[in-house]
Amino acid sequence: MSLVSANSSAVQAVVGEPEVVEDASTGSGQAQDVENSAAWAQLKQAAIAIRELQIKDGSIPGASTSSATKDQATALVGEITAAIRALAPAFPHDAEYLAASVADFERWAAEDFGVPDFLDSLVAFQPQQHRVDGIRHLVVFPMYTQNGSSDRLVEALIVETIWPEFIAALEAGDYGNKLFVSLRLVDFTPGYDTNSAVLFPETVAMREIPTFTWGAIFQDREAARYRRVVRAASEITNLDLPERAAAMLEDQEVAEKTFVMWDIIHDRTHMRGDLPFDPFMIKQRMPFFLYSLEEMRCDMTAFRESVKIERALDARVAAGEELTETEREMHEYAHLVQYAVIFDRIFRFAITGTRVRNYDAVGGQLLFAWLHQRGVLHWTDTALAFDWENVPDAVVALGDAIDDLYWHSIDRPKVAHWLAAYELVRSTLTPHPASQWARGLSDEILAGAPKGYTDAVLDDEFPLSMFFETLDKKMKPVIESTVGIRGTDD
Repeated sequence: MSLVSANSSAVQAVVGEPEVVEDASTGSGQAQDVENSAAWAQLKQAAIAIRELQIKDGSIPGASTSSATKDQATALVGEITAAIRALAPAFPHDAEYLAASVADFERWAAEDFGVPDFLDSLVAFQPQQHRVDGIRHLVVFPMYTQNGSSDRLVEALIVETIWPEFIAALEAGDYGNKLFVSLRLVDFTPGYDTNSAVLFPETVAMREIPTFTWGAIFQDREAARYRRVVRAASEITNLDLPERAAAMLEDQEVAEKTFVMWDIIHDRTHMRGDLPFDPFMIKQRMPFFLYSLEEMRCDMTAFRESVKIERALDARVAAGEELTETEREMHEYAHLVQYAVIFDRIFRFAITGTRVRNYDAVGGQLLFAWLHQRGVLHWTDTALAFDWENVPDAVVALGDAIDDLYWHSIDRPKVAHWLAAYELVRSTLTPHPASQWARGLSDEILAGAPKGYTDAVLDDEFPLSMFFETLDKKMKPVIESTVGIRGTDD
């Protein structure tokens, strides 16, 4: 039996029955257990079914040539909109958005399912205005998922905000980031049964690009991946984890909060500092190691600021001051962020994904080699060890080196910046023996357009070291097991 006919009675059953409504006056109790409702089951099933009719751009081309396909798609949209209406009372803070979502779906159907345009509902969705710990959102868009699917298919999610008091205090103080939203995945359609750990507005199918006012990261997925990967890697490398680092691996909530603190500082760094304009340069083609350095700059800033916060609070305690509960929590998580940056970069980023222009992997490799060459990381007698007392200053030094590169690059031509960036990376990582960049680019390339520089970069310009080659083989099943992971999986 098709989903359309199987659920035709269900449509009638959920219309006008907001069975999942609970106490809407508090964030933590709102829409609890909504993922177990009949309305959500209908929405999720209909979204999955309509995805089967869509092509890459989100349209359903068969709807304009086949009455059967159009009828099927129309029925599925009817199920989706009926479910959204039934669920909407549980999400009063998203009332405008959910009404706009229904209107966008109905317009899409009325226009014979061409390339979907969900600009109106996207503009109405403003999760950054509701950063309350535990508050939930129903999210339904045709969209692609970063590190998931490049096809703009209908996705439906139930998400929950993670916003502890100490994060609110950080954001209200020196680390303001009005666009940052921290979320937990509750349930989702197949686009998020992947490595995707973000919800970005630019992924939505829409007729024009508005001013984006938010960006969301699923810290529960980041934390769950971290815990599984670091637990396995520490066993494989015989690493004796510090007590607090080991305790974080056993507590998903603690790990989530750690990643929220890391990401709120990281995210705001992309447009702060002495920058040669738009350092991430998303729409520009350039050597992939430039992306490595930008991501590392932001991570090293998160690390540096965490060290700064921890040491400032240490000094107050040493002076006899008593910290508030929020300050004590901030102090604890500032320390944990340092472990998270080091272990996630080294154990997960360095060996996740392909070796084709993998800029995150290069960042992880760079951090490992930098610490090893400065004598604060040791691989001796098949055991990994850190001189933890000296690690913070060594990591901060890497951040300082990248910041210095950026400062000088303000006065450099673009390709000269690229060459200087390459020298920074190659001073620590060994390039591929066949690298044109390592040998020295020809005069023809140097005198030509930037495209020639980029074309000369090997897909695997900085191959894995022997340490990482072996670690990769041992860790591959663990890395693969984290696809689609959520916080409740461990």
